[in-house]
Amino acid sequence: CPPHGLLDRVITKVTMVVLLWAVVWSVTGSECLPGGNLFGIIILFYCAIFGGKLVGLIKLPTLPPLPPLLGMLLAGFLIRNVPVVSDNVQIEHKWSSSLRSIALSIILVRAGLGLDSEALKKLKGVCVRLSMGPCLVEACTSALLAHFLMGLPWQWGFILGFVLGAVSPAVVVPSMLLLQEGGYGVEKGVPTLLMAAGSFDDILAITGFNTCLGIAFSTGSTIFNVLRGVLEVVIGVAAGSFLGFFIQYFPSSDQGNLTWKRAFLVLGFSVLAVFSSVYFGFPGSGGLCTLVMAFLAGIGWRSKKAEVQKIIAVAWDIFQPLLFGLIGAEVSIASLRPETVGLCVATLGLAVLIRILTTFLMVCFAGFNIKEKIFISFAWLPKATVQAAIGSVALDTARSHGEKQLEDYGMDVLTVAFLAILITAPIGSLLIGLLGPRLLQKAEYQNKVTVTVSQFSY
Repeated sequence: CPPHGLLDRVITKVTMVVLLWAVVWSVTGSECLPGGNLFGIIILFYCAIFGGKLVGLIKLPTLPPLPPLLGMLLAGFLIRNVPVVSDNVQIEHKWSSSLRSIALSIILVRAGLGLDSEALKKLKGVCVRLSMGPCLVEACTSALLAHFLMGLPWQWGFILGFVLGAVSPAVVVPSMLLLQEGGYGVEKGVPTLLMAAGSFDDILAITGFNTCLGIAFSTGSTIFNVLRGVLEVVIGVAAGSFLGFFIQYFPSSDQGNLTWKRAFLVLGFSVLAVFSSVYFGFPGSGGLCTLVMAFLAGIGWRSKKAEVQKIIAVAWDIFQPLLFGLIGAEVSIASLRPETVGLCVATLGLAVLIRILTTFLMVCFAGFNIKEKIFISFAWLPKATVQAAIGSVALDTARSHGEKQLEDYGMDVLTVAFLAILITAPIGSLLIGLLGPRLLQKAEYQNKVTVTVSQFSY
């Protein structure tokens, strides 16, 4: 009888992988053979997926699962640093840079669409403090440490600072949902607070990064560079506003396949904005343009926004393994100096410590007890998605300028971003799982507890 169950699934998936390679090879020829770009992308993609699945299988009692992105990152790192494999799996910088930029575009669209305009009106007090305070303080602390410990110029120090300043929704949100399901912290709204503030924290970090990136690669006086940074923000907001209002009305709601058309337009414009902003010499405006466009589009689509978000989520599922795999593949053990790694770890460790202390202060006088404040401080630790998305942008921009010194600065930023993901993502996930049940109060009637953003309007 024909095979069924696991054997059938394995044969089917292997056939699909081989068929995908064969079809691409029949079209592109040598590009899909060992050493070619497409061969490298396909191998990296499937290895990253396998690494993510493997890490996801590691389950510890009463703890949330480790984030799959950790396995994707390590898969790329191993591909780059295993001699025989790295000789045959190679991806040119132009290809990897383009793929990471597309992944960044998708993240920015998800962040913009994820903003709730009603919540935005109500968010003040502790939620605003939590979304802004730790990010800005960590960015400034990291810039200071990077300048004096790592020898980076001030502009590059702030680029690194805003790379590190963002928290990772990919780690925090699943962990918060698990705690929420168990009834932990829901009476005070701790899980909802962290999930709501996470989006604003990321947007602040990305906006700060784009502004500093534009200043760092500008030529001229300091005043001119600052004014240029302001100009990039204005251009990004203006272009994003125009495109956002445009796709509110085009396509009109009476057209067929409305959701797919909207998803295509918002993704297409976001990719165009990110790439064209670099082409025209305003690299900081593309990301902000995408955020504003997606936010305004979401306001116009209202209840239909969720359908578009589902399609964007599918696009992210495809590019997430590529993004984290490519970031891991950028880090070569042979090119790392021990003293550089030590300074990077020291910078990261001190910045994270300051972030934890700042987070504790930001949630004071907000109605939380000491245990809840400690939990929120450690839950605001994990870094992953934003670091992977923007950690390599400065290096890619430096490569396009062809200056060795700038490339070295960009590599330092990428190395710290890589270490931040590798260290804080698993530790943060485990700390949330360990501390949540011990520090948060469990609701007696969790099925009757309703949490809204308005709880944080103090």
